[in-house]
Amino acid sequence: MFSSNILRNVYPVTPGGEPHPVVLLIHPFFGKGFSSSLFQRSYSVTMRLLLLVVMAALSLGPAAVSGADKKKLQIGIKKRVDNCPIKSRKGDVLNMHYTGKLEDGTEFDSSIPRGQPFTFTLGTGQVIKGWDQGLLGMCEGEKRKLVIPAELGYGDRGAPPKIPGGATLIFEVELLSIERRSDL
Repeated sequence: MFSSNILRNVYPVTPGGEPHPVVLLIHPFFGKGFSSSLFQRSYSVTMRLLLLVVMAALSLGPAAVSGADKKKLQIGIKKRVDNCPIKSRKGDVLNMHYTGKLEDGTEFDSSIPRGQPFTFTLGTGQVIKGWDQGLLGMCEGEKRKLVIPAELGYGDRGAPPKIPGGATLIFEVELLSIERRSDL
């Protein structure tokens, strides 16, 4: 068995000076009764590495799982504009054409057949979060494709009957014009 000095050098200790409880769970799996200093050194290095791996796995496990579940907004530029003197920003009134689809390609809404652009104020919560974020920095005449996860769309409730709960939304948008709040 190793002396308590070796345990203190290898393992973290509790405030009372005892080896950390994780060590007590791991230690019985390894051999006892060796007195060779070479074995003690290799044991020390092995245990430090094992402890590092275990602690990393325990601390990163829940974060890795929750991060994998969370999707991000995807913004693709379908048509760029050469001359862009003004880019959309929070507070601007935007006039847009759009088509919204589900991941399976089902179209749930479009302003194009109505022949009337959709008008709203950017960044004020008048539209879903995916739009408030995905339309920032856009130029007049620019076209984008937004892939919006449910968390930035209609969430778990959806927008029945056309948009089910938890749906990822795909929008093709075209910014027709920007009206600056100071210009109004």
